Amino acid sequence: MSVVVLTNDDGIHAPGLAALEKALGELGDVYVVAPEREQSTCGHALTLHRPLRPHRLAERRFAVNGTPADCVNLAVLGFLPAPPVLIVSGINHGANLGDDVTYSGTIAAAMEGTILGVPSIAVSLLDGGDFDVAGRVARLIAMRVLVSGLPPRTLLNVNVPAQPPLGIRLARLGHRVYLDKIVEQADPRGRSHYWIGGGDPRWDAVEGTDMGAVHEGFVSLTPLHLDLTNHRALVQLDDWSAGLTAQLRGETARPPRRAPAATPTRKPRRG
Repeated sequence: MSVVVLTNDDGIHAPGLAALEKALGELGDVYVVAPEREQSTCGHALTLHRPLRPHRLAERRFAVNGTPADCVNLAVLGFLPAPPVLIVSGINHGANLGDDVTYSGTIAAAMEGTILGVPSIAVSLLDGGDFDVAGRVARLIAMRVLVSGLPPRTLLNVNVPAQPPLGIRLARLGHRVYLDKIVEQADPRGRSHYWIGGGDPRWDAVEGTDMGAVHEGFVSLTPLHLDLTNHRALVQLDDWSAGLTAQLRGETARPPRRAPAATPTRKPRRG
């Protein structure tokens, strides 16, 4: 059977990962390769300066002392008996909507799989939702990906609403802003320290966005492309190249400026 890899950023013991494993268990030889502890908001970090140590918890379950992207690297680049045909990351505890995708370890795992040429899906569940429902959604989308594939360098970001979903809606990323992100507190000695991430997010339920879809009770399905180039901006900024090149050549044609000579210091007289 084909190898399917599951991972997450909430850690190997997270209930969302267990629900995903249960839902996708019959899609192939399912391996779980996940961080040994929570790695939420770790982004696309890779561990390069210490060894990774997978710890076998069961026949096909491994806890790794690394990030979600580390786990995907191990799974794809030879740690498993065969290369995976699909990677599914999740089910994340909480949404990954709009600009959250730039922080999310859940999304980063799917990005790493996509970079390595494996079709990949990231699945998240809004707070208060049912993991079994999210697992059934993940299974439907995973089966479609296994049959139809995905466009090149493209992954799927799936967000399941808290209430039973009315359907599945293709949507673009919205814009999600957190206000009051820094919370200042004082320790027992009166010294200030700070927490990042305080306050509720603010967003507009704009039609066609992932946030609008889940707000209306739908599963949002957003294809994400690894090419971050703003192609419209390439056209808008086209005249920058000639002007900046002329300025650069002017700068490099000038003789380098010499640093001012240091003023000698007098040595103190000895008495």
